[in-house]
Order: sequence, then C-alpha cells, then structure tokens
Amino acid sequence: MVRLMSTEERHRTRNPDATRRRILESAYQEVYRHGYQGTRLDDVLKATGLTKGALYHHFPNKQALGYAVVEDVIRGIISDIWRKPLEQAEDPLSSIIHTIRHMDRLAGDQITTLGCPLNNLAQEMSPLDEGFRRRIDAVYQDWRAWLARALERGRARGRIRADVDCEQVATFIVAALTGCIGIAKNAQSKEPLNHCGAGLISYLESLRA
Repeated sequence: MVRLMSTEERHRTRNPDATRRRILESAYQEVYRHGYQGTRLDDVLKATGLTKGALYHHFPNKQALGYAVVEDVIRGIISDIWRKPLEQAEDPLSSIIHTIRHMDRLAGDQITTLGCPLNNLAQEMSPLDEGFRRRIDAVYQDWRAWLARALERGRARGRIRADVDCEQVATFIVAALTGCIGIAKNAQSKEPLNHCGAGLISYLESLRA
C-alpha cells in the first residue's frame, strides 16, 4: 500500500530550504533569549508549527542545530552589518564609524537587552564544547578579516595613516565593541554603549592620514 504524504511533508519536499530557514530563525531567537543550554527543541518547534520529524529531517540533534545557528544565522547577521557595507565603501574608516554610531539601529534594540549573540555563545559554550568554540572562533576571524581588509584598502588609498597596523586595529574594534555591548547588556541601557562607542570613534578618527 502506498502511503500518502502529509501536507507538511509535501511542503518540505517542495521547499526544504525555507523549512530549514524557519527552524534556524526560531532556534536563533530561543538561543539569543535563553542561551543554548536553556533552549528547548519543543519551544523551537512550537514557534515554527513544525513537527519533530521536520526538524530531524534537517538537524539530527540539538547540537547540530546550535552549530548551524552560529554558522548560518549569526555569521549572516554580522556579515550584513559589517562585510557588505565595507565592501562597497569608498571610505572604509567612515563606514566603520557609521556602523558603530548606529549600532543599536543596525543590530536591533535587543542588543542592549540581550547583548551580542556571538559573544553570548562564546562566553557560554566555548569552555564546554570544542565544536562551538571552533565555529565561534571562525566567525570572529571572519569579522576581523572583513575589517582588516577594509582598513588596508583605506590605507592604500591614503585615507588612513601608513603606520597603522590594520589587523591590530580590526581586533581592537571587535574586542571593544563586544565589551561595550556587554556593559550595555548588564546595565540594560543604551547609555554605556553610546559612551563606549564615542570613545572608540575618537580613536578611529585619530587613524586618518
């Protein structure tokens, strides 16, 4: 006897990428609010309206889903905020300053209440799970590389001082920003983020040729 496919199975067959994306977006929100260890797969499924079969079709377990949240969702968010604007910037330093100045708008209001999703997971999971640590580190490396390449381009165009070490500056920007966001999260206020951002911008302005 031939088993008829359910409506959900037919939809998944037609558009598996969209189903996978729904699961990832729901999982990201749960991880962002509650941390990876506090995330329950039942809550992810409740938010999507999908069954466990649909989830396990794409992710064999919670760990695989968590890894994908880092690699696909969080990396994508950081890429949208940093890599894409920097690749198109005539003056990369001004582009970096603009992003810092408008960080709460570009990253969303949750950044001052929930913090940086990448740094949150780094603090929670890097000491506990090598797979998380490596994936998180890879996103940090990408973030620093996008900044360093943009700064090097600005230096080559004569907009940044010739003596500036672009890789060091890129690392400092990432470290400073994640620290600023962490302070704002703890305070549950944008004020520390604005103050810290202003100090970082002053430093970056000093790098101009």
